[in-house]
Amino acid sequence: MPALPTKHYAAKLQQQLRSLLGHEQIITQAYGRHLLIKRLDDEEQTVVARLTELGRNRYSAAFRSHSGRWEPLPGTGTLDEMAKVVVALLQPYLQPDNY
Repeated sequence: MPALPTKHYAAKLQQQLRSLLGHEQIITQAYGRHLLIKRLDDEEQTVVARLTELGRNRYSAAFRSHSGRWEPLPGTGTLDEMAKVVVALLQPYLQPDNY
């Protein structure tokens, strides 16, 4: 079960991503030291990316490739900074199919 602060950061990230993307079909989930970023298509959830906590408010990002492997994205930063990086680099993958 994720620690309470991780759940808090997942909720904060979800709010930021929804604001940046302009739709509500993004959810986040705390998973250990990762924050999973999922796209909702109808009732199905697709994991697109994750942020990994490196230290106090420092994160790296990775994209889930079609093979299921995690491919690192460039840079590290705060939760706010990495939310912007993820949206800038992965926006087409974060749009729901029915959008």
